[in-house]
Amino acid sequence: MRWILLFLLMLNAVYFVWHQQQVPLVGKELPAVQAYRESSGSIKLLSEGGAPVVRAEQSAAANACLLFGPFERNELADDLRQRLLSLDIASLVVNKESDAGADFAVYLAPMASRSAAIRQLRELQARKIDSYLITQGPNSNGLSLGIFPRRESADAIAARLRQAGYAPLIEEITRAQRQFWVEVQPEGRRLLDDGLLAGLKGDFPAMRHQFMSCATQTD
Repeated sequence: MRWILLFLLMLNAVYFVWHQQQVPLVGKELPAVQAYRESSGSIKLLSEGGAPVVRAEQSAAANACLLFGPFERNELADDLRQRLLSLDIASLVVNKESDAGADFAVYLAPMASRSAAIRQLRELQARKIDSYLITQGPNSNGLSLGIFPRRESADAIAARLRQAGYAPLIEEITRAQRQFWVEVQPEGRRLLDDGLLAGLKGDFPAMRHQFMSCATQTD
């Protein structure tokens, strides 16, 4: 009987060893949810550190003026101002200059005297080269050879003149465009709602509105 018991114990031991060899070893993995919870300690909510910035932006927008425009003519801007005035919304018309692109002037440098410039002008005209005497500004007594909206056109004219023996110059001239806007101060913005804005947009289709620093300050 004792030999049988020892034999069974040895058989169980062999089975246990064989079973352990058949089970693949699997690395211990951290569940996704647990990993998120452990790493969440390093996550900083916006409400903890971002609130002052948000409040500052909201405060800046609250102190900005609401501008409607732009209008090419003062009369259109004044029509809108009168429309707002009929709704008890005080406003005023302000004008701003914006960059409307550039032109390119081709010219010959100023001569020593007006008579020398006129002689040069007659020479150019005799050669069928369009030119004009510049009588004012820093290039006075120079000769204008044309103003072109594209740099390529100015370069082409200048190249032809160089071939003819002249030394033309090219100057970029920025075009300034005056635009008119209707400015509503922060206190007047409280009377404007989406419905009113939609109605104004219908009457002035090309108009847009935006928040900008006030051109004028109220006490």
